[in-house]
Amino acid sequence: MNESNNKTHLNFIEEIIEEDIRSNKHGGRIHTRFPPEPNGYLHIGHAKSICLNFGLAEKYNGKANLRFDDTNPVTEEVEYIESIKEDIRWLGFDWEDREFFASDYFPQFYQFAIQLIKAGKAFVDHSTQEEISKMRGIPTAPGTESPFRNRSISENLALFEEMKNGKLKEGECVLRAKINMSSPNMHLRDPIIYRILFTPHHRTGTEWCIYPMYDFAHGQSDSIEGITHSVCTLEFENHRPLYEWFIQELEIFPSRQIEFARLNVEYMMMSKRKLLLLVNEKIVSGWDDPRMPTISGMRRRGYPPEALRKFATEVGVAKRENLIEYVRLENAVREQLNNVAIRAMAVLRPLKVIISNYPEGVEWLPVENNPEDPNAGIREIPFGKEIYIEQEDFMEIPPPKYFRLSPGGMARLKAAYIIRCDEVVKNEDGSILHLLCSYFPESKSGSDKSGLKVKTTIHWIECQHALKAEIRLYEKLFEVKEPAGSDEDFRTLLHPNSLEVIEGAWIEPSLANAEIHQSYQFMRTGYFCLDKDSTKDHLIFNRTATLKETWLKT
Repeated sequence: MNESNNKTHLNFIEEIIEEDIRSNKHGGRIHTRFPPEPNGYLHIGHAKSICLNFGLAEKYNGKANLRFDDTNPVTEEVEYIESIKEDIRWLGFDWEDREFFASDYFPQFYQFAIQLIKAGKAFVDHSTQEEISKMRGIPTAPGTESPFRNRSISENLALFEEMKNGKLKEGECVLRAKINMSSPNMHLRDPIIYRILFTPHHRTGTEWCIYPMYDFAHGQSDSIEGITHSVCTLEFENHRPLYEWFIQELEIFPSRQIEFARLNVEYMMMSKRKLLLLVNEKIVSGWDDPRMPTISGMRRRGYPPEALRKFATEVGVAKRENLIEYVRLENAVREQLNNVAIRAMAVLRPLKVIISNYPEGVEWLPVENNPEDPNAGIREIPFGKEIYIEQEDFMEIPPPKYFRLSPGGMARLKAAYIIRCDEVVKNEDGSILHLLCSYFPESKSGSDKSGLKVKTTIHWIECQHALKAEIRLYEKLFEVKEPAGSDEDFRTLLHPNSLEVIEGAWIEPSLANAEIHQSYQFMRTGYFCLDKDSTKDHLIFNRTATLKETWLKT
């Protein structure tokens, strides 16, 4: 692709980067970072940010850091840190030796605060949280200056030292930047930059009892690491003037913050706080529940990392918020799985079929593992006198244009033979016990000489070698397109049938050796993967996605 065509496909962040390279800004160096707060598991919105930050570094031969912005010990856990690292690796990215923590810079942040106090740009405020909030006022009218705003530099230094040494109570005072209480940007109205917390930190223990606010630590961390392009989501746009104010006043490396629209997907909730409620209230089984929009949940559900990366690329990088159709994510998953999933047969709601004229014993029939992949090879499946088919593949009184099995009707069994339904055997209550059918030996797949014409092929499982399995069918967790935008309690918007568990399913014997994270296409049913809680004696498969409607025609 020539340069002019290539340029037309750049997103606005890439345009900024390429202009910086042309002007030799920072010596042409490109350095990004992914800076999660370790206060929950990452969701699909974070996946887009990961792909963007690491992808930019890859594209422009730069570097990308992984930095945990761990400035609030009240909400942070080591579990979250480990899950974040697993998610990034699973997506296919490597931060090499560039793993950092904002807590690494606590001593430097403290010195930055001292520098601001000495410059008359910060003060210790003994006002309460409610009083400070009231002082800030509203955007259309000036705020009110704190009565402690004009304390002397020496008094502020002494009080801040007492804060650091644990001599003041939690909540008794804070350190605020002294900027402009008349600014229309509320973030510049003397923001809090340090507060007292006596909660031990996961890395520094009880060494510190004062912690920097996110807005104070974020930009300075970028500067310390020499980040050239600090890419973040649009909700931080109004924070940028404060980000730049700190850089200017501290005279540190001028990282540039660039905002893009966060990823919003239909039927998904992206608030970690609300997702945590679902976990704590046991509405879901955990952060990795396959219904959750978390990366770990999608991994457990069987989403391939390549699909998430492709989806993140295809939705693009925008400057304005938008809502992405859920079907676009499903299609990205299906397209990837169609290429890599091993085909297998499973009967979820079984109906027994006895083939009256088939001899005793079984024969092993070859079937392709994946018709989309010529290198996938074949496997053999058993066929015998008794098989299971899906209940929905038989109708005693079929409607017009019903081409599956019915009394006197014929259907082809996948990779096997054509059979005809001769008799319906029922229980005393009138329910169907089993079907009696005949098979046509000359209709064997691959060498059919029967001359019979059928319009449908159905899947089946031979009874003797069948394995029992638990099948979990997942739907969307929420039943409204924008659960985050509703005024209702988000828990009232949950899909009442987001999980259906089928315990009486039968699967082919090859799945005894199924592996976690290997994808399987259960023919005519959907894509599935082995769940992490599965055992040899209790096989559990999660449905990753349904098949496209066009693939279901029989």
